[in-house]
Amino acid sequence: MRNHTELHELILLGIPQTEGLETVLFVIFSCVYLFTLLGNSLILTAIVSSSTLHTPMYFFLGLLSIFDMLFPSVTCPKMLFYLSGQSQAISYEGCAAQLFFYHFLGATEGCLYSVMAYDRFVAICHPLRYMLIMRPGVCVGLVMAAWVVGCLQATILTSFTFQLTYCGSNRVDHFFCDIPAVLPLACADSSLAQRVGSSAVGFLALMLWFSVCVSYTRIGIAILRIRSAEGRQKAFSTCSAHLTAILCAYGPVLIIYLQPAPDPLLGAVVQILNNIVSPMLNSLIYSLRNREVKSSLKRVFHNVVFISLE
Repeated sequence: MRNHTELHELILLGIPQTEGLETVLFVIFSCVYLFTLLGNSLILTAIVSSSTLHTPMYFFLGLLSIFDMLFPSVTCPKMLFYLSGQSQAISYEGCAAQLFFYHFLGATEGCLYSVMAYDRFVAICHPLRYMLIMRPGVCVGLVMAAWVVGCLQATILTSFTFQLTYCGSNRVDHFFCDIPAVLPLACADSSLAQRVGSSAVGFLALMLWFSVCVSYTRIGIAILRIRSAEGRQKAFSTCSAHLTAILCAYGPVLIIYLQPAPDPLLGAVVQILNNIVSPMLNSLIYSLRNREVKSSLKRVFHNVVFISLE
């Protein structure tokens, strides 16, 4: 194996079975990516500009908007670059960086979903103690813990993947560098790295999903105990947007890493849903289903129009 030349550059083959559709895909993904950046920027602006939204719930929502801008930015710009007819090559170091930040941001955002579920649990089940429990120091500590978990997850996965020697074919059968697409290019036995990758991602996703289910089970029980229909509706409306966003985020992850026999086309479609479409949907979900955010956005638009007319 040492007679083989080690790889210093990889070729991203893109989305399987889409030859000849590059221009169409470029237009579609460009619009989705720009809408994602615009929508989450507006939500972040609405939260920052409105003093009534300076609460733990919207602190976490603002961080989620930042992650929803950063997460697709790991893969989408490079994909748009080669869909426009430019080079499909990516350096070995660039591939490692792409894999690291993809799992770092993905794992951190997953932890943030669990933190937001816990925040809703405290708000609905312990409303009188909410501001005491979710005080600023606790909120910052929870966010820092999410960053640490994401960093550890990405470091482990990147280390196990790129400690192997890569030689021979440099063609990655995917639109970005991820573990299932990169490991087949290794010269040595990659079974350990594959098991670690599937176990680490699957375990973290299932644990975070379990924590969300526990929080929302308690929330559901508390909502059913509310006597007034108006109170139940208000409690449900504060959780429905977050629960919808969680379902959009966790579904693709579990499909990708827990399928017994990876299908390149299915994996690419699910990854597109997870990487590009889900961050865009979050901005729609939270702007259309949250009255406070909608009201703040209206004030922002009104101020912008008023200033432009002066």
